[in-house]
Amino acid sequence: MGTGASRNSDGGSQGNEEREENLDQAGGQLYISLKMENFKLKGELIPHIYGSVPLVGSWDSSKALSLERESASMWELSFVVPPNHESLDFKFLLKPRYSNSPCIVEEGPNRLLSGGMLQGDTRMALFRLSTDEVLEYRVFIKADRVSPFDLAASWRAYQDNLRPSAVRGIPDVSINSVSEGPENSSSASLELDLEHYVVPAPSSNSGLVYAANLTETPRSLTGFGVQNADGSGNTSSSKESSTTGDRPTTVKDMTVIVPDPSKMYMGSGMVESKSVGTFSHLQRQDSHRGLFVDRGVGSPRLVKSASTSTFFSDLKLDTESKNSMPAAAGAVAAAAVADQMLGPKEDRHLAIVLVGLPARGKTFTAAKLTRYLRWLGHETKHFNVGKYRRLKHGANQSADFFRADNPEGMEARNEVAALAMEDMISWMQEGGQVGIFDATNSTRKRRNMLMKLAEGKCRIIFLETLCNDQRIIERNIRLKIQQSPDYAEEPDFEAGYRDFKARLDNYEKVYEPVEEGSYIKMIDMVSGHGGQIQVNNISGYLPGRIVFFLVNTHLTPRPILLTRHGESMDNVRGRIGGDTELSEAGGVYSKKLANFVEKRLKSERAASIWTSTLQRTILTASPIGGFPKIQWRALDEIYAGVCDGMTYEEIKKNMPEEYQARKKDKLRYRYPRGESYLDVIQRLEPVIIELERQRAPVVVISHQAVLRALYAYFADRPLKEIPHIEVPLHTIIEIQMGVTGVQEKRYKLMD
Repeated sequence: MGTGASRNSDGGSQGNEEREENLDQAGGQLYISLKMENFKLKGELIPHIYGSVPLVGSWDSSKALSLERESASMWELSFVVPPNHESLDFKFLLKPRYSNSPCIVEEGPNRLLSGGMLQGDTRMALFRLSTDEVLEYRVFIKADRVSPFDLAASWRAYQDNLRPSAVRGIPDVSINSVSEGPENSSSASLELDLEHYVVPAPSSNSGLVYAANLTETPRSLTGFGVQNADGSGNTSSSKESSTTGDRPTTVKDMTVIVPDPSKMYMGSGMVESKSVGTFSHLQRQDSHRGLFVDRGVGSPRLVKSASTSTFFSDLKLDTESKNSMPAAAGAVAAAAVADQMLGPKEDRHLAIVLVGLPARGKTFTAAKLTRYLRWLGHETKHFNVGKYRRLKHGANQSADFFRADNPEGMEARNEVAALAMEDMISWMQEGGQVGIFDATNSTRKRRNMLMKLAEGKCRIIFLETLCNDQRIIERNIRLKIQQSPDYAEEPDFEAGYRDFKARLDNYEKVYEPVEEGSYIKMIDMVSGHGGQIQVNNISGYLPGRIVFFLVNTHLTPRPILLTRHGESMDNVRGRIGGDTELSEAGGVYSKKLANFVEKRLKSERAASIWTSTLQRTILTASPIGGFPKIQWRALDEIYAGVCDGMTYEEIKKNMPEEYQARKKDKLRYRYPRGESYLDVIQRLEPVIIELERQRAPVVVISHQAVLRALYAYFADRPLKEIPHIEVPLHTIIEIQMGVTGVQEKRYKLMD
């Protein structure tokens, strides 16, 4: 707490003497901490202290001050000594907790504290319980010289934290029948046109993007293994390849070399992971070997000792076990560790193979699943076979190319499917965890080919999407014609429509539903109105999470509005955490937000308002009328533990090691007795699932760290970027979810 010199009971001094002198001149005061420790405590005896002015004011034992229990063996009392009483005369005593038995005063002379230093032998306090029994306590004393300004600030923070909550009587679920009058205040009024408040969004999600163009770039065709007809190799860098590969490209006269992953990717030693991996091999040290898990900056945890050679020899030669772990905490990390130790090797990598006719939402489902798994911390990539086909054979293939009785077309389509599968397996061997293989895979012969390629390398689960709603199929076909690169050069919409219908007929003639292996069938699930989901031979934590996620997803368009609470008193003071009320500006924003929600959602039949359990979000939502309000503990701000209520400057000054650890890795850094961003992501998973399940608009009023994590899910931002995402005060982020994916718009209502 102190800002000046600190003295301990041995008479040593720390700090800068010149600074201490300055504090003396500025009226600095001594902050004293007295502690007593005993590991053989007598439960009924409570340590006390009594003595001269100003500590107690008399040597009356009945007025002695009780020490507070700090731990099972430690008792503590802290107090401030005014400048005119820097010499204290006192003694310790033990008082019975429940009886009126006499107090037991410590042996020896009175203790003298002068200028923050104890005179004489200060390390032990002896209490004679009987002729033969003596109880010993270790004594610790620390003195800090503190400026009156720091004391005043600490007292204000203490009072703020003890102030009763202004929302104590509000139930967890409530609804205001009418708005509480934001229109009546001129400062809270808004322009009629909400577009007046639109500001540029930092992400690229504000426009419509064809989902297949966001999938993995075919490296077998662009980065290596590609030769032109004249024999010249493709020497473009991988960065250039990833840039050009995202655009529909026509490549003619190619010969393709399918790489052998066992020769190209297997090597000795460590393989650098592209994931934010949390596992690292431990070098031999003091004859101990094993696998350590990074559960926060500077805090490794041993998974299992290598006392049994079989366990270690398994891990020693298998660098995949390092790379196949998710960057996660809690349940995800626990499940991944269990699977690594107990599951077969091929289960460490999971391939989700899509199955279904065109225009059934396969690519959309694959994109959502990829986004969800990445957000949970699993290294996941989406491989779209159509992208491979367009790059290898061009984008202008007619419906005849997709006929089952066209041997050249069948051979070409199987070739690019094999290339995509080999790419995915090679990426898994480099450290990838979950691959999403996006194609029709409509025949048993094609699926058997994929299973043979994956045998012993990864576990395959088929994900079949079936839709019998002709209205949804028709809508998807029209979107396909408008967005797919296959029809980018077709100016006549009706001609493109007829060609795609003919392509669809070709697939329907040979389509065989999945009945083999492990599979998940989604039947009429996209509408969000019922449907069925069937599973076969599904086991394990991650496949179970995937099924749970898919049960709750649908294509119903609806907006999700994300906003921080209005400015709080702690925001004004620069303090983190806490549970203070809104500032004057925060109160104005709460009324503007109510006005905005009324205008933006006036045409919606239903909507809901979600807040955290902290009063600054509840107060921000209070003027909003007409919609139910639900409090979520999961939406509370990241818990700063012992740093709660401090400023970052105070953390830097008083806890420099914690400050530097947080600066080094904000994603994994866990506040002492608090949370990390990875912890926040784990507790937000039920919120994400419920946001996916909701079919009506939702307004989420929460906090900066929480909204960073939620926004990263919708914007598909990497985990390492989450702690740095910009989520300013008094700004609304509108996420539009629907058949075209996720789009973003931002409104800034006030500075």
